[in-house]
Amino acid sequence: MSQSRNIKLTVGGLLLVIAVIVGGFVHRVSLPRVMTESEMKINGLYMFDTPRAIGDFALVDHHGEVFDPDRLKGQWTLVFFGFTYCPDICPTTMTFLNQFVNSLEGTEAEDTQVVMVSVDPARDTVEQLATYVPYFNPEFIGVTGEFLDIHRFATALNTPFRKVAGEGDDYQVDHSANVVLINPRGDYHGFFKAPLDLAKMKVTYRSARYLWDQ
Repeated sequence: MSQSRNIKLTVGGLLLVIAVIVGGFVHRVSLPRVMTESEMKINGLYMFDTPRAIGDFALVDHHGEVFDPDRLKGQWTLVFFGFTYCPDICPTTMTFLNQFVNSLEGTEAEDTQVVMVSVDPARDTVEQLATYVPYFNPEFIGVTGEFLDIHRFATALNTPFRKVAGEGDDYQVDHSANVVLINPRGDYHGFFKAPLDLAKMKVTYRSARYLWDQ
């Protein structure tokens, strides 16, 4: 009986050790892929060593509500500068961002917001944005405002744009296709460089979030 009890204890101990090893392996596998700065750049995410303060601003969203620095705090924000009359880059990017947020799960999905800031405020009224932006995703936020206010906001995020001359309202606006990343403090954290790739953006975004929490 004593020998049988010792065998059971030995087997139990071995099973416990195996369980700990397997648990540790599963835990490591479940952790986000943490990339180096060079790996981040290769995969399209350029992060700043020190996130940059954006400064004060007062714009308006597609619900007619004030859009200010407080709207950027407490969650991660992806900002895209575009306009509703854009023939290609904007609808393509907005569709991509919808696919991106729908691929997120858990906390990532809960605290990620997407904002499209218009670089064509003369035509992109609150009403125009209210029709355009929710078409891609009802949770997305469209933002407009006075031209100089938008220009200052875009400059703070290193996202230049310029109007291309045309006749009357028949004109285009040259702008970047990059997507700006803003952290939960409301600071300019970095940007995803175009062309965007779903798999690369997902892994770099997860890595950025993981590093932020450390």
